Amino acid sequence: MPQNHLPVGDDSIAAAAARLLEATAGGTPVPPVRDLIGRDDVKAAYAVQQRITAERITAGAVVTGRKIGLTSTAVQRQLGVDQPDFGVLFDDMAYADGSVVPVDAVLQPRVEAEIAFVLGADLAEGPLDAAQVRAAITHAVAAIEICGSRVADWDISFGDTVADNASAGAYVLGSRRVPLTGFDPVAAEMTMAVDGETVSTGTGAACLGDPVDAVVWLARQARELGDPLRAGQVVLSGALGPMRPVTPGTTVHATVTGLGTVSVSFSASTPA
Repeated sequence: MPQNHLPVGDDSIAAAAARLLEATAGGTPVPPVRDLIGRDDVKAAYAVQQRITAERITAGAVVTGRKIGLTSTAVQRQLGVDQPDFGVLFDDMAYADGSVVPVDAVLQPRVEAEIAFVLGADLAEGPLDAAQVRAAITHAVAAIEICGSRVADWDISFGDTVADNASAGAYVLGSRRVPLTGFDPVAAEMTMAVDGETVSTGTGAACLGDPVDAVVWLARQARELGDPLRAGQVVLSGALGPMRPVTPGTTVHATVTGLGTVSVSFSASTPA
């Protein structure tokens, strides 16, 4: 993957983090940060993400897992990259099946349906291959990810979205928990409807060929960056079909064969 010729300095990383944090605090999207860290400098982009994560943890947020993005080869081509990315999930991002989410809880919200995995063991040691990852997964659930971008108009490069926590916003987990012994992620078929109209379909094979392989990739990347996956964490493995924007009053309903359904609705604004 192309890299910037010169290393990005700490001042630029701090400025990029501050810009994105300003968007969160003010509720208004900001310009892209690629003017500060470049379009495709992986190291710099994750440094910004880690700085923002540290700020959130200091403020009391609790890490609940990770999300994997850019698992579609078409989206990778669009952004000129050859690998997925990942972001961090926090406790205030989690919603129960059937929840009503204030539409302004996530900036510029878009939804996508995917398979989520819950870990029963750490993925910090060993080969971190498919066999180890499968053994670490306690169950899979249907999920709706509510993606959001702190970058105005979703005008993102690879560097922008990685710095912006892989465009993570919120997530909704279905209530049916299925162990991998009774579920084939590759063969799973997804249908997502917005206000009763089907807007997205796909299969598990759309997620890097196998959603478990996406978790393998994530486990290795997370360990390399010094923050391995831990027991109890949720992993959103990547979209099985195109994402769609939502507006106040929208209801989203997704079905993943073998895992059942998951739904979420959006209210006009955050309750006072």
